[in-house]
Amino acid sequence: MRLFCTSRREVMPFEPGPTVTMYTCGITPYDSAHMGHAAVYVTFDVLQRRLRDLGHRTLCVRNVTDIDDPLFAKARQLGVHYLDLAAEELARFDACMAALGLLPSFSEPRATGAIPDILGFIGMVLDRGHAYEAGGSVYFSVASFPPFGEVSGYGRDHMLALAAERGGRTDDPAKRDPLDFVLWQPSAEDEPTWQSLWGPGRPGWHVECSALALRELGTTIDLHGGGTDLIFPHHECERAQSEAATGEAFVRHWMHVGMVSLGGEKMSKSLGNLVFVSDLLKEWEPDAVRLAILAHHYRGGFDWDDDLMPAAAERLDRWRAAGPGDAALDGVRAALDDDLDTPAALAAIDHAAASGAGVFEPAALLGVGLS
Repeated sequence: MRLFCTSRREVMPFEPGPTVTMYTCGITPYDSAHMGHAAVYVTFDVLQRRLRDLGHRTLCVRNVTDIDDPLFAKARQLGVHYLDLAAEELARFDACMAALGLLPSFSEPRATGAIPDILGFIGMVLDRGHAYEAGGSVYFSVASFPPFGEVSGYGRDHMLALAAERGGRTDDPAKRDPLDFVLWQPSAEDEPTWQSLWGPGRPGWHVECSALALRELGTTIDLHGGGTDLIFPHHECERAQSEAATGEAFVRHWMHVGMVSLGGEKMSKSLGNLVFVSDLLKEWEPDAVRLAILAHHYRGGFDWDDDLMPAAAERLDRWRAAGPGDAALDGVRAALDDDLDTPAALAAIDHAAASGAGVFEPAALLGVGLS
């Protein structure tokens, strides 16, 4: 199998051992799952299915960020407790992902359940001289970690712009460098608070994934990823603090899924231009929704339009009409091994089905049920 590695910026062999450890960043549960979420998690699901088909055992961890500014803001707006909001939205998310046929996660830990791990992790980073206390917070010092920027490959100006755009608080006067990021911070009056050696407060955004990945999967992960919007600052910061804490490589292979857009704008909760999975499932079969995603290469992203679902439903009907069989199975395997080329995999099944050959088995490898 060959996959594009974000940090190396090339398609390269992915050669894990018998057990493959994977970590994909999960949701901040303050709104319903949309097609951007679905594209990411369906992609990692197909990857797991092919790895299992090759004989590997896969352990995929998907966290839940139930400590974060957007969650607190939405809870304030609705006048509800943040954990009640998180529980409601997480239940909706899990139901949507189950409907789409995702394999169960090896683990789905929550940030709120990892405070002791987070505190211990921050202590490790401080002890190794990569963090400092200032203004009641603990910050990671990017100057202490020369490889900072290697995951994204972005220049300093671009990193500063993205950090400012994505909650990095580059104007924080307590920071030694605008790119330094928070590990621990004081809580606002209506936010949850935990005791720590550095005063009462709560974790920053990035630290939970490092602490959870180390706890659930060990020091070095075979593959880590999410949407391309997480490359910076989240994954860049995650790599820096993890390797600063342990002194060992954090991730062997970084994998990122392109954004789904609507009308040319990235589909996001902040913009409100969302196509919700739950709404699609009221009108279309889950397997058709899955096919609409798989019709696009995971790295390219795509623009959502009204023609995608009818085309996916028609494809699903054609495959079902072809009947049971394993025609195109070798072609699908070859396509998936070539940087998870799902459009080529779908084309191979289309060709077999058009010739009257049965295609249930190759469809199943893509997580599409035809029986």
